[in-house]
Amino acid sequence: MTTETIAASAGGASASARFSLGIDLGTTHCALSWVDKAASDGERVAQGVLAIPQLTAPASVEARALLPSFLYLPHESEFSPADLALPWGASQDGVVGECARTRGAATPIRLVSSAKSWLCHPGVDRRAPLLPADAPPEVQRVSPLAASTRYLQHLRRAWTEAHPDAPFDAQDVTVTIPASFDPAARELTAEACKAAGFQRLTLLEEPQAALYSWIQASAGAWRKQVAHGDVILVVDVGGGTTDLSLIAVLERGGNLELQRVAVGEHILLGGDNMDLALAYGVARKLAQEGRQLDAWQTRALAHGCRAAKEQLLQDESLQSVPVVVPSRGSKLVGGSLRTEVTRAEVLQLLVEGFFPRVSVADRPQTRARAALTQLGLPYAQDAAVTRHLAAFLSRQTGATGQIEGLQGTQAQGASFLHPTAILFNGGVLKAPQIEQRILEVVNGWLAAEGAPPARLLAGANLDLAVARGAAYYGHVAASGRGVRIRGGTAQSYYVGVESNMPAVPGMEPPISALCLAPFGMEEGSEVALDAQEFGLVVGEPVRLRFFGSSVRRNDTVGTLLDFWGPEELVELQEIEAHLPAEGRTPGEVVPVTLHARVTGIGTLELDAVPVGGSERWKVEFDVRADTPAA
Repeated sequence: MTTETIAASAGGASASARFSLGIDLGTTHCALSWVDKAASDGERVAQGVLAIPQLTAPASVEARALLPSFLYLPHESEFSPADLALPWGASQDGVVGECARTRGAATPIRLVSSAKSWLCHPGVDRRAPLLPADAPPEVQRVSPLAASTRYLQHLRRAWTEAHPDAPFDAQDVTVTIPASFDPAARELTAEACKAAGFQRLTLLEEPQAALYSWIQASAGAWRKQVAHGDVILVVDVGGGTTDLSLIAVLERGGNLELQRVAVGEHILLGGDNMDLALAYGVARKLAQEGRQLDAWQTRALAHGCRAAKEQLLQDESLQSVPVVVPSRGSKLVGGSLRTEVTRAEVLQLLVEGFFPRVSVADRPQTRARAALTQLGLPYAQDAAVTRHLAAFLSRQTGATGQIEGLQGTQAQGASFLHPTAILFNGGVLKAPQIEQRILEVVNGWLAAEGAPPARLLAGANLDLAVARGAAYYGHVAASGRGVRIRGGTAQSYYVGVESNMPAVPGMEPPISALCLAPFGMEEGSEVALDAQEFGLVVGEPVRLRFFGSSVRRNDTVGTLLDFWGPEELVELQEIEAHLPAEGRTPGEVVPVTLHARVTGIGTLELDAVPVGGSERWKVEFDVRADTPAA
């Protein structure tokens, strides 16, 4: 979504708010940053990060900058009320934060993790209690929506405890989401915020937040580091996803402006995959020593490997970190297995396994799928982030040629879009070896086509950049000062229209794709397709097929596609409607025109207006999947 429009449905920015709050609702960590508007002026701001009180062990509360995105669902006899007490009162039916993460490493069947990844999974009912995914019947499960709400509630209460004179509800709040979130996932994120009691809400894409943080940290010097025609590649590898974005630098009226050029696909590939890969590597090492782990122990080991990985990446003086694999038997302590994860193992796996040297012509590899598979998250089949990056840049080869002011800035005959600068974000990229590998790979592609190397935009705090950038954006949006990133919708959106043709044996009627919202359509804008009439079934449930494209940039509202390539349009989640008959016969086909609107939080609304009538039927995303819960 663009960062130009505040979500009107949630109240928007307020001139009376003292603070602009930025929340990073991450897959593995959450953070909250603030900007004191009264003490800030333009790009020079008074900014800080909230120390978040949380349980680090039973009856032990510490305030830390990061809140791990984990929810532990204890047995009713596992803790006393005093064990779970927080500054604002006792926890109810679960533990959030560091204690949840460490406790869950020993009892993973009670640990909810990766709720954000589940929140954007269209194959499950994200409001249904399905986490932990492999919990036994005696564990009370929660929905991805409920888990996300719990993290947001914790942050809200932590702020209120620290700032009783500045109530949370009176502040402007910006919550970040992956740029690749589809409209349904954006809507669910907004729903979780509303359930947590948020009053004034803006959603902001994480790569843009990271760039805002870099701008703020430069104290105005960013204009000396980039110039008109630069294309910044933002590589964000977090706990659960890899997010890729391109943002261009333009000059208008003597001032530099930023405009988003492209957003990559939603790739479920990040730190979670790396933790599991480390766990399997350690399990193989133990097996060679004659100590075989079962599936439960391997999952517990993955949580231990996560902690070991983070320690080794943060402290270069450490060469190894011990890991304890819990026993499932009665001799819980005596039966535990002890091993270690070394720095060499982590770097070998992360650098060579997930960031290999590849050609820009390489593409993510796919394999034949088994007929039966366990229900779970749709992880990327190829673990090589560099191959996904090659595919993304190659798909966007001609993107800058369609943006005013950027025509001619890319080399003729280029096989991929040439970035001129790179900004890294995400905890995985704290390892300098990974940063250097990505720079080496990208600059190798550029050198092969005679282009200058891309510059590294350094200086971002990879754990806190997104939260800090979100808070800074909220300040800029409310004050009207400072640079803004323009973008509009991240994709072009289409609805499928079934052709009216006689029945043909063995052939379904062909589908055309009608463009409802072209790439870059600004939030808050509405378009009417009055020149085209369609038939709409009323009085009974119907489903509409829905498509998105990140490469078709010249289509306009009303463009009807009869044919498209396999990479041009990607089918998204269906829209479900049950439009009231209102005096008509159920099943009747009513002539309608369509009105499309992009909301302030990046969701798409579609209204069907009967020809010659005054009513409007609202068609919304169906975020309730028919797929059984995992």
